Amino acid sequence: MKHLVPLLLLLLLFLAGTARHADAQQSTPAESAYAPTQATRLELPLELYSSDVNVQPIAQDSSVVVMVKQDGPGLRHDSFALQKYDYRLQPLWNVALPVPHEYELQQICAEGTTVYSLFQSDHTQHRLWVATVDGFGRQLRTYEFDTKLTREIYDIKALAGNLFVTVLVDNHLTILLLDLATGKHQFLPSVYEPLPAQLSFLADSAAQRAEFVMSQTNGYKMRLQLKQLSARGMLLRSEFVQAESERGLISAQISPAADSTAGRLLAGTYTLRDPRYSQGLFAADLSAGVAANGSRRSLRFYDFANLKHFFDFMSPGRARRLRQKSEKMRAADRVLRLRYRTLIHDLIPFEDGYVMVAEVYFPYYRHNTYGGLYNPSYMYNPYYYSGYGNSNWSRGSRGFDGYRITHALVCGFDKRGNLLWDNTFVLKDVVRYNLSETVRLCVLPDGHRLAMAYLTDDKLNYKIIDRTAPSPNDLHVNLKTSSLPTAKEKATTTSNEGLVTWYGNRFLAYGYQHVRAGHAPDREVFFLNAIGFE
Repeated sequence: MKHLVPLLLLLLLFLAGTARHADAQQSTPAESAYAPTQATRLELPLELYSSDVNVQPIAQDSSVVVMVKQDGPGLRHDSFALQKYDYRLQPLWNVALPVPHEYELQQICAEGTTVYSLFQSDHTQHRLWVATVDGFGRQLRTYEFDTKLTREIYDIKALAGNLFVTVLVDNHLTILLLDLATGKHQFLPSVYEPLPAQLSFLADSAAQRAEFVMSQTNGYKMRLQLKQLSARGMLLRSEFVQAESERGLISAQISPAADSTAGRLLAGTYTLRDPRYSQGLFAADLSAGVAANGSRRSLRFYDFANLKHFFDFMSPGRARRLRQKSEKMRAADRVLRLRYRTLIHDLIPFEDGYVMVAEVYFPYYRHNTYGGLYNPSYMYNPYYYSGYGNSNWSRGSRGFDGYRITHALVCGFDKRGNLLWDNTFVLKDVVRYNLSETVRLCVLPDGHRLAMAYLTDDKLNYKIIDRTAPSPNDLHVNLKTSSLPTAKEKATTTSNEGLVTWYGNRFLAYGYQHVRAGHAPDREVFFLNAIGFE
């Protein structure tokens, strides 16, 4: 018995130390000062079973536009309306859209304060219908296109009043340009990539250029091709980026041309052979030019195992063993091969460079014959072409149950491609059936720190990023259903929730809720909560 008490004390100390490492540290006063505020909330009397809502933030004038679809009586009598709200979520205008009955909404986007809505025919997929509304809600214009070839639509972006639509044609990814001024359309031959492919697209409104980054492979090694197009779809420039070593470049994002005076950043992920898995990050300054042998002088590689925080999602012991194994193999001139799937976000300007976010995920199967959540067998990645994919490829008889996102890596680069710092936001119990960006990011008012956040039901999970400094991964607040501090009500269910970056240091949380009030009838609403880090 006399030996039992010391052993118990040691066990308690060990567990306490493990818990402290898992949470990184307790909240500091600086982090508490940046706790999110929820000053405004908008509720629309809409029910989940009879409506559908798309949210489009407009950063230019600090507003938000929502597309509201409501089921009408009988078949194909749905109504569509665009509604705009200001920074206080007060209504500005409401414009009804005369959508023909055969069309269904695909996506909305914005350029400046003009909002674009793209619809596709249920009967004939190659028929498209477009509606545009100016920022004042005064000018509604509609267009109809018979493209003959369009089938699946994956993405739309507006540039100089035209719509660039990423579509699938004959098992190739290509761009359909809808010229709204002339009412004509064309498929751009300069972008025609066979599946599987990976493609990222930057609509650079300041430079009036469309920038594409596409992956290409010869079956053994991968490289990237960069193409710059005018706002009317004319090819202006094309170049290749590849590594001389065994590394293959999987995917990347590019910084806007307007910021190229101090360097043009291209940043993404690389592999050591298998294009499904990332080994680490790479970065290059495109303005540094190319050597005589065609290599990039500025190309730099950063193995995940060498980053300070990449393995934070693991237990401390497992992370330590992985690092030790990597160091031993490096000493023997070998490389520890890693197998991580990553979803790369657009580059975000920060201080004198850029921030890149990479969400790490894996497909999740209910009936996993390998005994764990991770299945090392071949699984098609629908984001292998950057979101332009059919997730049914991975939904077979083994009970595909979505994508589990384990953590989000956030890195700071200067414009020359030098890695300045890295950090990690560890996510908890996040599974998405369709692969899309989960974590959102904004710059805090001091201009030197970042807030990262995501929603799970009615809970906003967030983390304050101060370069490499450790900070808690478990900070959270519940979404408020009322701005009155004395209100006794709560959300009993939250569905179709989402989070978008709005303007400045603000996010918008949205979704459907059933709210139970203390001394009033329950209500079914679609909500918008403005969340600020003041």
